[in-house]
Amino acid sequence: MDRLLLLDSASLYFRAFFGVPEQGRSPSGTPTNAVRGFTDMIATLVTTHSPTHLVAAWDDDWRPQWRVDLIPSYKTHRLIEGSDTVEESPEALTPQVPVIRDLLAAVGIARVGAPGYEADDVIGTLAHRHGGAMAVDIVTGDRDLLQLVDDARTVRVLYTGKGGVRDPDVATEAYLLERYAVRTGRDYLEMSVLRGDTSDGLPGVKGIGDKTAAALIGEFGSLAALRAAVDAGDPRIKGARRINLEAAADYLDVAPRVVAVADDVPLPPQDYALPTEIADPALLDDLVTTFGLESPVRRLLTALRLG
Repeated sequence: MDRLLLLDSASLYFRAFFGVPEQGRSPSGTPTNAVRGFTDMIATLVTTHSPTHLVAAWDDDWRPQWRVDLIPSYKTHRLIEGSDTVEESPEALTPQVPVIRDLLAAVGIARVGAPGYEADDVIGTLAHRHGGAMAVDIVTGDRDLLQLVDDARTVRVLYTGKGGVRDPDVATEAYLLERYAVRTGRDYLEMSVLRGDTSDGLPGVKGIGDKTAAALIGEFGSLAALRAAVDAGDPRIKGARRINLEAAADYLDVAPRVVAVADDVPLPPQDYALPTEIADPALLDDLVTTFGLESPVRRLLTALRLG
């Protein structure tokens, strides 16, 4: 079976920036630790998992207005002070992102984003579109994407939280059950709505963490069934828990739409097969020379069998 490797690009290059030491400035004077680390990550992933298709998913809009309209606190803490759109980013990382973008283009690795959507939504759409027809591996350090795990459609998540790309947690439905006591990606989504996520500005329901949220979804079967039980006065929900669930009604009305990864982004058909030749040799040579990327690019080309 063909295998599609979907990269949560920002998650990986942020990890590279903080995890790879800067070894002096490049010939251009620009720092390159995120570029080098991200390039090496792709080489490692291609070598280890042997994908036939590869996509670097991109945040064309890291904080879509349609999500903010539903929950105004969505990702507000990541904004630069005084801005409603610009994400705070380390000063030394900012100039490296265009270099990563150009490097992907030069090598011929598909970089896919969409106006008004996050990389997560691109990943969700491609997993929905191609899962089952090919095996899909999603590489991320973001737990939100665990909602996409689907054994029946051969979609799993390579979660880089602790082990990085060299030793990721391989998240299948068995992993979700063992780690979070939920059975499916959908159950994980509904659990995460209940518990909230302070890193994304999602308050959740007061007093409900992972374990309680998972137990409630397991007992009632779904978030909708849990809310129906609250409305019906089900005696299993009482005291502070009932009060907190009732108080969170407005949040629970909209949170599933904010937390759920879109699976219907209007992405045009595109060939995501691994490149069989370097797309732009002149641009690649210029990037290697300007930014001193000889070693990581050589490793990437070797992994792709282009060098």
